[in-house]
Amino acid sequence: MSYGSGNPWSVNRAAATGAAYDLGLRKYMMTVYNYMASGLVLTGIVAWLGADSGFYQHIAHTPLLFVVMLAPLALVFLLSARIYTMSLGAAQLTFWVYAALVGLSLSSIFLVYTGASIAQTFFIAASTFLGTSLYGYTTKADLTKMGSFMVMGLFGIIIASLVNIFMASSALQFAISVIGVVVFTGLTAWDTQRIKEQYVEGQGDVAARTALLGALMLYLDFVNLFLMLLQFFGQRRD
Repeated sequence: MSYGSGNPWSVNRAAATGAAYDLGLRKYMMTVYNYMASGLVLTGIVAWLGADSGFYQHIAHTPLLFVVMLAPLALVFLLSARIYTMSLGAAQLTFWVYAALVGLSLSSIFLVYTGASIAQTFFIAASTFLGTSLYGYTTKADLTKMGSFMVMGLFGIIIASLVNIFMASSALQFAISVIGVVVFTGLTAWDTQRIKEQYVEGQGDVAARTALLGALMLYLDFVNLFLMLLQFFGQRRD
């Protein structure tokens, strides 16, 4: 009797193993998306409450505003560097605190733009994100080269944004927004593919940490895509 590739038992075992892997991968990606979605909900709630309660207005002209603006950046570096050494609970708490602080820093958009235009932009960003992330998950193409190019574009956006603080050029801001939409759309696809490739069956607690880090990556892609689109679809209050 042959026990090679023609053995039906071998074929069935391979099919079962492949099905188990696919199921595990889907559960892993759902964990990533659930973390990300929960972070966005928290960000949105805090942003609205910060503006509606007047708290943001109270701190807008105090040194506390700089703490609110810079603390999320510090937490991103902390979570990225220490996620595999801190406890899972501490990593999750850091993510929630980060999302809340980002929300507080974004309270200003509710003071500048109408609620209807913010909601419209959110749905446009969500649709763009979902379509692009689905592409990154399903495509067989290697997006590494594209991702590297998008990272270069990201650095260009950061430099141009710093320059525009002093120039205050509307034309440059428009160009930054256009390029930003392209860059963060591309990064969404690339990051989704990277997160998918980072899945390793049976990682246990490590998988939960990896999923949290992946959620942070996609969260950043979405928030930045939303802010870039807001430059086009946001209607300013009178």
